[in-house]
Amino acid sequence: MKKIITALAVAMLGASACAFAGENGKDNQAYADYLVWLDSLKKEMVQKGISQATIDKVYGSNDFYHEKPAAVVRDRKQLEFVLSSEDYLNRVACKMRSDKAREKYKELRPLWDKLEEKYNLPAEYIVAFWGAETNFGTHFGGYNVIDALTEMSYDKRRSDFFKKELYHALKIIDDQGLDYQKMRGSWAGAMGHFQFMPTTYHAYGVDFDDDGVIDIWDNFGDASASAANYLTSIGWDKNVPWGWEINLPWNFDYSLSGRNKFKPLSEWQKMGIVRKDGKKWNIDNNIKAAVLTPEGSKGAAYLVTENFGRIMHWNRSENYALAIGLLANYAAEDKKWQKRAVVRKKLKTEDVKKVQAFINKIGLAKLAEDGDLGSKTKEAIKLLQKKAKLVPDGYPDEKLLRKIEQYNPKIGWVIPVPERKLHNPK
Repeated sequence: MKKIITALAVAMLGASACAFAGENGKDNQAYADYLVWLDSLKKEMVQKGISQATIDKVYGSNDFYHEKPAAVVRDRKQLEFVLSSEDYLNRVACKMRSDKAREKYKELRPLWDKLEEKYNLPAEYIVAFWGAETNFGTHFGGYNVIDALTEMSYDKRRSDFFKKELYHALKIIDDQGLDYQKMRGSWAGAMGHFQFMPTTYHAYGVDFDDDGVIDIWDNFGDASASAANYLTSIGWDKNVPWGWEINLPWNFDYSLSGRNKFKPLSEWQKMGIVRKDGKKWNIDNNIKAAVLTPEGSKGAAYLVTENFGRIMHWNRSENYALAIGLLANYAAEDKKWQKRAVVRKKLKTEDVKKVQAFINKIGLAKLAEDGDLGSKTKEAIKLLQKKAKLVPDGYPDEKLLRKIEQYNPKIGWVIPVPERKLHNPK
């Protein structure tokens, strides 16, 4: 049936919608519209420099049309809950992965020595990214990259972004002669051992063995050197760790927390901040660091360096960066894995949206109402908590939600004095 539809669509691209409609008129028209778009896309890619041979090779036998595009469905999927930091770390930096990281750190020492010498980067971070991204090369993702990026380019939500990535994916085929069917990755087009986007591949990919091809799927030397090159290129400081878990003083001002609120280590020490493991800092007291409290005043606290922000170049999640840091520590140290205690209930995504909407409504900030508890939302929540006379730790707990429900736009959160009622006997 699809072959019949394809023949009709190609023959009648210029026909009217009514003329094209068949027994499944709506589906046929959607397919015809897609083919018109695809034809335009292919011409655009050729104009930008992709060879016609590559276009014919990739799109000649498959138009990548899907009535229900799996990549788009994944992009639209809304999580019901926001994972707590502890839940996330227990999943990503789990015992199995931490033990495997230590094993791979020792097993591949000859390769790590070469990378450390060339890129001036501690290899435990390469191991950590490898483990977090593809479980040490065991899961690249179940999508063909060209297929996924074509789907996402057709979708209107972020078409320009994904069309750019598609161009670079096609350029890889042009330049490297790779078989597009080998290019497996995530629904968003992230590829290979370290889940590079095509633009990242072109900017930082390394042909480590000088065989003329940058292969981040089957050549682990190329893949790991590319990852090391990326981290070094964004300014990794080999003399500074990602951070430390810390104990905060009882009177800590949580408005000072936030991963971009840097102070010299010496200033944090004066406030009474100490390492949770009880060890001395053994590092220059002038290095810049910031206090991070992912679960607010009730959860774990960390002092993070500028290298932590460099981890976030890879993935913009603070929890992801924490997982990489902990995995790197487990890889390089003979430290027993410990499950992290969960101290907070799971936040509902809808509750985070409610808080974001409320902040927007009262004009405290302008937030995307997306349920994402990012740094911008956390900073706005701190301002809201101050107004509501709560601890300004940036965590939208049950107390804050109750305050929002009780809010009176005329008097704010002030509890009104009940009307005095006099007994008037008859």
